[in-house]
Amino acid sequence: MKLPSIRYGAVVGVLAVLSGVSPGTASASASAGAGGCVGSTAPLSVEESRLSWVLPDNDDPSTPQPTSFSAQMIKGGGFQGYGPELTRRLCRTRSLTAATALVKSQGEALWRAAVARAQRKGRVTGTLPYSDDRPLYWTRLQSTATLRRWTPGFPLSGAQRSALITTYDRASRGMFDIGFPAGRGVRRVIMSGFDPYTLDGGTTGSAPGTVGNNIRHGNPSGATALALDGTTYRTKDGRTAEIQAYTLPVNYTGFQQGYLEDTVGPFMRPGPRRVDASITVSQAGDSVFDLEQWNGRYHGVSPGNDHSQPCPAVGGVPQLAVDDHGCDSAVVDRWGGPKTFSLTDPPQWTTTTLPIAQMIRANTGASIPRPPGDEWPDPSVAFGVVWHTNYTEFPDCGSTRQVTRNNPPPTDYPPPTAPTPPDPGSCSYSGGGGNYLSNESAYRNTLLRDRMGLHIPAGHIHTPDMQRFETPFKVSDTTFDTWRRAIVAQASNLIHVVADNAG
Repeated sequence: MKLPSIRYGAVVGVLAVLSGVSPGTASASASAGAGGCVGSTAPLSVEESRLSWVLPDNDDPSTPQPTSFSAQMIKGGGFQGYGPELTRRLCRTRSLTAATALVKSQGEALWRAAVARAQRKGRVTGTLPYSDDRPLYWTRLQSTATLRRWTPGFPLSGAQRSALITTYDRASRGMFDIGFPAGRGVRRVIMSGFDPYTLDGGTTGSAPGTVGNNIRHGNPSGATALALDGTTYRTKDGRTAEIQAYTLPVNYTGFQQGYLEDTVGPFMRPGPRRVDASITVSQAGDSVFDLEQWNGRYHGVSPGNDHSQPCPAVGGVPQLAVDDHGCDSAVVDRWGGPKTFSLTDPPQWTTTTLPIAQMIRANTGASIPRPPGDEWPDPSVAFGVVWHTNYTEFPDCGSTRQVTRNNPPPTDYPPPTAPTPPDPGSCSYSGGGGNYLSNESAYRNTLLRDRMGLHIPAGHIHTPDMQRFETPFKVSDTTFDTWRRAIVAQASNLIHVVADNAG
C-alpha cells in the first residue's frame, strides 16, 4: 500500500483541517498559525497525513469535492469544536503536568461525546447518521496532529510529546473510561471494537489531487462499541449486566505497546470488579457473523493503518517466526512477556470460551431487518452466525509448508464432524479470523484470560462487511447506514447472549 502525497498544499491543507476550515481558506489559517502555537511543520504520522485527502465530486468525478473527507466527517459528527478547543487550551498550558492532564481530559471528553451521539443521548449533532463511527476516528487524528505540531512554551522532549499523543489516543478510545460496579449482583462484560481500516486505494475519479474512495470506510465493530459502552442489560436469569467498551487501533504498534492488556488486564485481576466476560469484535466479510474458535500468534503480511508491517513476505514467501521474531506476537514485560523470544512462550494457539452453542441457537438475527443486498441464504434472519473453526498452521515450525484444517467450516451446528484442533508442536500461520489485527486482538485477549487463570467467556466475533455504498464518492448514504445499523443491532444481541451465559 503506497501512501499518496498530501493534497492541497501539504502544510496549508493540514493546517486548514486542524483549524476546522475548508481548503479554500487555508492560506488565512496558515498565516494565523492555527491558533498561535500549532504552526510547526513537524512531520505528521501516516494516519494523520490522510487528514487533507479529498474525494472526487460524486456527480462530476473530474472535479474535487470542496472540502477534505476528514473535515466532512468531523463536522458531520458535530465535533468541529474539539480541535480548536484543544488548540486554545494547549496554547495556555505552561507545564508538562498540565499538558498531560489536559490531553487526558480532552480525549475522554471526545470519547464520551461519541458514545452519547451513538446512543442518542440528547440532540444528535451534525448531519451524519447517529450510528456513524467515523467522526470519532477523524477527530482523534485531527487532535493528535495538533499535538504533533504544537510548539509549547516550555521544554518538551520527543519522548514526552509521544507520551502525550499516546495519552490522548488512549483516552479518546475509552480505555481510561472503563468502570464497573462491584459485587455479585452484576455481570461485568467488556468488549472492544476497531477503527476504520483499508483507507488507501479504491475507486478513483479523474480530478487532480483526489484519492480513492476507500477513505470512506468505517468499522461496524467500532460502531458497536460506541452503541454499547456504559449500557446495561437484564439477563435471562434476572441479573443486571453492565457492558463497557473501548476501541483498538488498526496497527501493530499500539498492540506492541500493550494497549489491549493495559485496558483489559486490570479487570481480569482478582477483586470485586473482575470481569465476567471479555469479547473482541472486528469486521470480516460477507453476510455472516463468525465466532472464531482458534486464534494464532502469527502476524500476516498486511500493513496496519500506519503502514507498520512487522512480518512482510520475503520473495513472496511467508517468513517463519524462528527467522523473524516480529512474525509472532510478543507480550510486554509488565504483562508477563519473556525477556527473550520463544516459540512456545507465549503459546502458538489460544481458543475461544464463548458460549458458541447458545450464541448460534439464540437466533439473534430474527429481529433485525435485512439490509439491501444481504446474501445470507436464510431470509428469516439478517445475518448468519457460524462457528468458525478453520485455521492454517506450519506443522513444522522450521518449514514454510502450510496446512489448512476444517476448511470450509460447516454452517450447521453442531457440525457433522468435530473440528480438528491444531497439531501439538505446530506453529500458527492464521487463526479462523486470519492473521491480521482482528486475530491479534483475539489472541491477546484470550491469552490474557489464560494467564490470569480465568474460566470466563472470552473470544472473538467477526461481523459482516458493511462497506456497501449506493454511490461512488458520497461520504454517506442510506445503504451504508442501513448495513451498519443492522450489524450493530445483531452484534449487540450476540453480546447480550454472552452476558446471559457469563458468571
